[in-house]
Parts: sequence; C-alpha cells; structure tokens
Amino acid sequence: MANGSTSHYPAAPAAQGIESHTLCVLVDNEPGVLARVIGLFSGRGYNIDSLTVSETEHEKHLSRITIVTRGTPMVIEQIKNQLERLVPIHRVIDMTVSGPAIQRELAMVKVRGKGDDRVEALRLADAFRARVIDAGPESFVFEITGASDKIESFVALMLPIGLVEVSRTGVVAIQRGPEGM
Repeated sequence: MANGSTSHYPAAPAAQGIESHTLCVLVDNEPGVLARVIGLFSGRGYNIDSLTVSETEHEKHLSRITIVTRGTPMVIEQIKNQLERLVPIHRVIDMTVSGPAIQRELAMVKVRGKGDDRVEALRLADAFRARVIDAGPESFVFEITGASDKIESFVALMLPIGLVEVSRTGVVAIQRGPEGM
C-alpha cells in the first residue's frame, strides 16, 4: 500500500480529544432526582469530576445541579441528550459552550506548621487572597474561593509546607449577562 499500512481499510478518523465540560441542570427538587442523574452517569461509565446541588427557586421547588465531567465531544453530546430525556429535568445547559460564564469553587485547606513554615503559609495565603478561618498554635485552616486551577495551585504550594487536608465544594457556574437559566 502507498501509505505503508498493512490494512486494506481506510484509516480511522483521528481520535477526538478529551474535554472538560461544566453542565448546569435545572431539576424538580424532589426525592430521588439526584440518584437518577447519578445513575445515568454510573450506568454508562461516565465520570463526574465535580458535583454540586442546591435548591435555587424555593417557590417553584427547583434545584440546580452543576456537574463537571470529561469526554470526547461525542460523549459530552450523549450525556446532554440523555440528561434532557430524564423526566424531572427542565433544562440542561453546557456552560462550556453556551457563552461567557463564571465558574468558582470554595475550598478549606488545613495546614500544619511552625516557625518559617507558618510564616510562609500566611504569605502564600495572602498572595492567593485566602482567608484564615481558624488558627491554632500549630495549624491554620484557610478558606479560598476562585477558579479550580487557582485552588489546585494553592493546594500544591501548601503541600511541602505541611498540608493536612482539603475540603472542596465542587464547581458552581452561572452565565454572564441579564438572562437566567
């Protein structure tokens, strides 16, 4: 064959890259809805990188689920289509492609340290605009809010200083502009 291949079949299309997408899902706030959404992901082998859920419209009994997941463009499209078919779901928006959106996460980061490590932890916290929400003679708990990569950078810098544990909320997202979901 001219291209040096031993196969008689045309080359498969180039593999699509894996992308991270943030999906916001408006659902009825009733028992079992979250389990159904999670069941869709687990039943099809899709992974969830981040998950947040909260009631957003009390009078209408609506909740907003924000899911960060990864996949090829085809897999992401399948996820959105399958979510839209679930009965208690009112709307699915892919914040990654729907237009300008703001995404944030909150984390609490516990760091142990004395002496120079303690001073360095406070210096880094100031640089990252993290707040001290608890302080003891040998440890701090910092609160940091921002994009996920900012939080990951802060945690990575705290690791050699004396990182003890991290608790993260997961990503929340909202579109810019006057329109609602």
